[in-house]
Formats: sequence, C-alpha cells, structure tokens
Amino acid sequence: MFLGPYTIPIILVFVASMLIQGYLSRTYRKWGQVRNARGLTGAQVARMMLDDNGLHDVPVQAVRGNLTDHYDPTKKTVNLSESVYGVASVGAMAVAAHEVGHAMQDKVHMPALVLRGKMAVPLSLGMNLAPWLLLAGIFLQLSGLLWLGVILFGAALLFHVVTLPVEFDASRRALVYLDSRGLNGTVEGKSGAKNVLTAAALTYVAGFAMALVQFLNILGIARNSD
Repeated sequence: MFLGPYTIPIILVFVASMLIQGYLSRTYRKWGQVRNARGLTGAQVARMMLDDNGLHDVPVQAVRGNLTDHYDPTKKTVNLSESVYGVASVGAMAVAAHEVGHAMQDKVHMPALVLRGKMAVPLSLGMNLAPWLLLAGIFLQLSGLLWLGVILFGAALLFHVVTLPVEFDASRRALVYLDSRGLNGTVEGKSGAKNVLTAAALTYVAGFAMALVQFLNILGIARNSD
C-alpha cells in the first residue's frame, strides 16, 4: 500500500471487504446446509442447465478448495469446488447455476466476458510490475515510470468495471433458470439462492471499490510528485 491522499478510504474499504467476505461465508454456510427441493447436487444442476442450453460438450469438473468455483472460457469447463460439486444444498445449486451462467455468456460471446478474458493475462503481468514502477518513479524521480504505474492501476480498475456486469448477468441467468425449471421449490429456497448470489455479488462490488480508491490514491501521489 502506498501512503497518499486516499489512504484512509483504502483502509475503510479494506475493512468493508473483510466484513463482506465474512457475510458471504456465513450466508453460504447457512444455505449450504439446507437441502434443495429436488435433492440435486451442484454437479447435477450444472449438467442439467448446460444440457438445457445446448452446451452438451462443456464438462463439469470438481476442483479443490472452498468456493473456488469458476468457469474457464479457455478450456470451456465448469469447475465446482468440493462444497458445491457433490452437495445437494440450496447454496450449491445457486453457485453451480451461476457458473453455468458464465458458460451461457461464452456461448453468445457476451462482449464484456470476451473483453475480460482478453484483459486477464496481460493485466496480471502488468499488476505485478506496477508497484515496482511506482517505487522507481518516486525514488528515482522519474515521472514517466510513475505515470506508467498509474496507467496499469487504471487498467486494473477497468477490469473491475468490466467484471461487474459479467457477474451480475451470470447471477440473473442462474435465478431465471432455477425458477423456470422449478428447482428453487419453496419460497425459502428461492430466497436462499438469491441471498447466496447477492452476497457473492457484494464481493465484486467491494473489489471494484478497492480498485477505485487505490487508483485515486496512486493518481494523487503522481500529481503531488509532479
């Protein structure tokens, strides 16, 4: 963390992010213990949703970890964590449907998803380099390096901006599908699925907020250095 005009907002957003992560963990823990109406595991829900949307060639795979679920657009695979893949809970059903939502986006080449995919690798490399550029720019008084670091942090902010509609749309697709197939069952089940996906969405909002205040902080440092 670089000390600058937005240091206090960064700390506040960091604390808020930790609270949101805790809320997500509690929410999933609650609904991860409630059996869904149809008694289908996360893997079964994902397979059904994929097949119903003509994505028969997309495999559903188990991966290690807790809430490490993701869709891999390069390998075209839906990857579900241990707490989702073989568990027949409301939480597992919601998470699995969300990841298939990304596969559906990929099928129609959703512009935001395509852009995010193209940005991921170069941005990862750039963000590893950005702090060093900023340090070199500050201590060597080289404004060119400093502003290059600012640009890389700006690219990270853009990545988060692109991520928000991708994640919100995947959750929307998940809830629409679960309702249309009657998988939510009771009102409680529907509420639980929505709560899980809303909690997950808040983590992306927190990620955007952190990227925003970090960018503004670095921008302030660069302006003061000039």
